Amino acid sequence: MNASSRRACRMRPGAIALAISSWLAMAPSAWAQQQAPAPADKVDKTELPTVTVTATRMSSGLLQTPVSVTAITQDKLSREGVTDVRGLAGTVPNLQIATGADSGVQIAIRGISSNNFTEIGDPAVGLHVGGLYSPRPQGAMALMFDLDQVEVLRGPQGTLFGRNSTAGSINIIPAKPEFGQSYGSAELDLGKYNKRQLNLIQNIGLSDNFALRATVMLLKRDSWLNQSQDFTDVHMPEHGFVADGIPDVDQRYNSKVSKADAYNNKNEWAARLSGRWKISADLEAMLSYEKFKNNGAGDIGLKDCAQAAGTRFACAGGQWDVSINVPGKIDMSIDTLRGGMNWNLGKHSSLEYNFAYADQRRSQQGDDDSGYHRLSSQVTAQWPVGPDGDWGSWPLRDDTSRTLSSKYLSLVQELQFKQKSDKLQYVLGAFWMREKNAIDYAQEQLVNAPYGYPISQYYQQPNRQIDAKALFGQMDLKFANSWTATLGGRYSYDSKTDKGGKVYGGEWDSTSPAYFNGLFDPGLPGTPGFKPPSSSHLTTGMGPLAGTGAYAKYRPPAQNDNAMSWGKFTYRLGLMNQLTPQDMVFTSLSTGYKAGGFGDKDDRCGGFQCAEGPSPQLTFFAYKPETVSNLEFGYKGLMLNKRLSLSATAFFSRYKDMQVTDTFFAAKVKPERDCTANTVGCDIVQKWQTINVGTVEIPGLELELDYKPWAGARLGGFFTYINSKIKDYPAFSDTWNCDYRRENGAPACPPAYSGSDPTLVGRNVYDITGNHLPMSPKYSLGLNFSQSFNFDGGYVLTPWVALKWQDKMYFSLRNLDNPHISDAQKAFTKIDASIKLVSPKNWHLEAYVYNLTDQWTKNAAADGGGFVKAMWSEPRMYGLRVGIDY
Repeated sequence: MNASSRRACRMRPGAIALAISSWLAMAPSAWAQQQAPAPADKVDKTELPTVTVTATRMSSGLLQTPVSVTAITQDKLSREGVTDVRGLAGTVPNLQIATGADSGVQIAIRGISSNNFTEIGDPAVGLHVGGLYSPRPQGAMALMFDLDQVEVLRGPQGTLFGRNSTAGSINIIPAKPEFGQSYGSAELDLGKYNKRQLNLIQNIGLSDNFALRATVMLLKRDSWLNQSQDFTDVHMPEHGFVADGIPDVDQRYNSKVSKADAYNNKNEWAARLSGRWKISADLEAMLSYEKFKNNGAGDIGLKDCAQAAGTRFACAGGQWDVSINVPGKIDMSIDTLRGGMNWNLGKHSSLEYNFAYADQRRSQQGDDDSGYHRLSSQVTAQWPVGPDGDWGSWPLRDDTSRTLSSKYLSLVQELQFKQKSDKLQYVLGAFWMREKNAIDYAQEQLVNAPYGYPISQYYQQPNRQIDAKALFGQMDLKFANSWTATLGGRYSYDSKTDKGGKVYGGEWDSTSPAYFNGLFDPGLPGTPGFKPPSSSHLTTGMGPLAGTGAYAKYRPPAQNDNAMSWGKFTYRLGLMNQLTPQDMVFTSLSTGYKAGGFGDKDDRCGGFQCAEGPSPQLTFFAYKPETVSNLEFGYKGLMLNKRLSLSATAFFSRYKDMQVTDTFFAAKVKPERDCTANTVGCDIVQKWQTINVGTVEIPGLELELDYKPWAGARLGGFFTYINSKIKDYPAFSDTWNCDYRRENGAPACPPAYSGSDPTLVGRNVYDITGNHLPMSPKYSLGLNFSQSFNFDGGYVLTPWVALKWQDKMYFSLRNLDNPHISDAQKAFTKIDASIKLVSPKNWHLEAYVYNLTDQWTKNAAADGGGFVKAMWSEPRMYGLRVGIDY
């Protein structure tokens, strides 16, 4: 019996909806009467177990909690192969998770998310471990193991949880050490692509008031990609580029790697040691240390070969073939110390203090171009070049991102006073989070017009700080027998500072050989001695690999010192009516907020003469906070003699000033030369920045059920509807695959705006009123069923099958439907299945298959320049788990 089963308790009986009960119960009851009776100790209880959640910061039954929350046990996580937060996608209503940059993930709840994974950005979905906020999106990649459960709250969390969030909250709750008993378990999982996963748990109950718990998880798995080395030596004599036997792409780190070290592999481990001490009858303390280590290769974007088929960008090989000259490498560690004390001040009140100190360090390199170079039909540059070079399109894309080092330190503290009586319960609290982040990060583009020179930018941020404070409170007041009113509020104050930050190479000057750091002289452009750089000219003493020296010799860095702050009051109003002991209805109005921010100091005109106003125009590209207001109506009930639980929530959210991070229009400039057919847009400067989008309306419906139709059987499922619509974004610029729309039968991009409205100048203005938010499929459906069979000798065999269907989902605000350059993932169905044998001698054996029909699905996508480049979810996986409890 696991820990959650030991804690399970029964709910009082009740009934509702007799017509529904009769209809659902008829066939199962008749079927059950025909079965041979089993021994009493072998028959599953037909009543659903009580599920307890902490969504209101006080323990309460799931069906008595008037918020939209889903609880997932460790048993369910293990059965579905979930090892990190990405695996939750498809198991919770309106939860989508995408693979992001910089080892982070993009989590969306009800279409609301954040795609800024840097030290600048903040997540829209608050990630919590043991109720305490975890600030960096990389922390979501940490392995999830030995948990009580995971709770996913949907809708803005503007009162009780963490720093404040606009989308929702994910609370990962580790199992606590248990007093007075010593037990453990071990499980080995061997699967496809040489998967090896080991889970070890040991609880040591030293006494009735002191216990330790140690747990370890190791995970290794080969890549499913066919990764080869990129030795591209351009041969396009029609453009003057002739192969010379020397690769043109960077070879400094090019090496042959096995499938064990290729992109999309797994090489991670984590361990946790926890101590729990009941100091007295009223005072308890908890302390745990957790270590997570990731030495994988990271994930890489790949062309969507199905969409590219039939175009000039059709894949030369298969979907999983990739040619790489910069193998992926991650060296990330997260050390976390968590602790707290809980003091019962009396029969009805308690004081609780918790803290979490995290030290996250990471270095990483990635091949940004994924080995996709330009076709001859895309190339407009001609070799040899004259003194002014050639500003057309050159043959190669050779782009790399490097996190040379990073150190993210955070301390989160929370103090709560709780009081509970028959009529009133409330929580009062204070929250304080302080982050100090440092990072050295660089981007390289090694072949650029007009001379084929490398260019690079180096971000040296030694001291970026975030300070977030909040005071909050929420009370529930019972009145008139069956009614409960909720009133909660929170004042959040956020400040961000950048001290000593520098940006080197900020103008991306492709006319200077500064990248070479004086170690290679290409000669004078336009003269017979001039030679284009190739891989043979590059050394580790150049660009970011040499530190900041090459940049500083050419131009002083931009200084980033800046500070900004924001404050906001958010609230929650609610009303619940307990119709019977077994069912209730509720409504709530809640708000959430996410702080604003700013980027690196930059010239919005990119070193050119600004078309309007003075030059340069220095800016931090500041952006405002985003806010959400959410109205909900819900029902939760237990029926059919406690065999069926049903919850339904209808909601309407108004999402204002949504923060979106991408490369956006920055300024209209006076170019050094007239724009030609090959240099359209040369009078426009775009910069990577975060902007605020106007207003989005998000109506939706969420249904969840859990049903025990007969002994040993369990049916679960959910259905969601969401219809997010952009209402106000007049400055949207449509730039998705503009140069390739006509040949693929898609509407052309609008021309650049040239009117008098300064907020629209230079943008390819397109009306997206009515378009859907990214990562918000209109419909989704999940069903799962298991049936336990009891055999002589105490053996139990349980087959399980799960189906997930998801409607079409877009990845950009453009919502472009096209067979070859769509920004969407089309509707799909996935099937998972397993069969588990449990022995009376405490061992178990489980065979599983995930994504049975081998669906290839995207979880993120971007414009690849003539094709779509995507991050992909796992293909079909299968394996065998064997474990023992002792």
